[in-house]
Amino acid sequence: MVASAADTSPLQRSKLRMIDTLRPMSQTTPMIRPIETRDLANVRAELQKHWYSHEIWSLGCCHQADALPGFVAEVNGEFAGLITLNMDAGGWQCEVITLSSRTLSPGTGAALLGAAEAHALTQGCGRIYLTTTNDNSRAIRFYQRQGWRFAALHKGVIDRARALFPHIPLRGLDDIQVRDEIEFEKLIGAAAWK
Repeated sequence: MVASAADTSPLQRSKLRMIDTLRPMSQTTPMIRPIETRDLANVRAELQKHWYSHEIWSLGCCHQADALPGFVAEVNGEFAGLITLNMDAGGWQCEVITLSSRTLSPGTGAALLGAAEAHALTQGCGRIYLTTTNDNSRAIRFYQRQGWRFAALHKGVIDRARALFPHIPLRGLDDIQVRDEIEFEKLIGAAAWK
């Protein structure tokens, strides 16, 4: 039987309060699982929110992101994030097309990225890569903290895309002019040991 706070000394009451504050109020660790048909509405809403479209352009290629495989994150049973993937022809590399998180729950983006890396490895890939725009300094820092490395700078690719799609904004995050894509990569499996 657990003693109530009224039946204990002040020292015991402070210990009970301390233990109570250490108990998790709710699940904050994201649960990661493959995208399923039931996720389509959330996937489309997430793509629309962050990219204003289901069509995502990367390195001059258009991807129908709501039809791609990937993973979702859930926190307390609620949709919390998304990563979509494209296996390159030949299967030696995998591109992360989108990565987003709806929550500030620590570790959601890292858990999604980790799931993508593990998936690419099980598919026999030696490399996983992604691009982000030059204005996305938060993402640039995040990828580096996750052990990803700069692979290439694709100068002017957004400028060229804007000529075809004038709705692409001139300025992005922190009022930085959006012009280029920065490619990050992570070597995995046997390729990581070369």
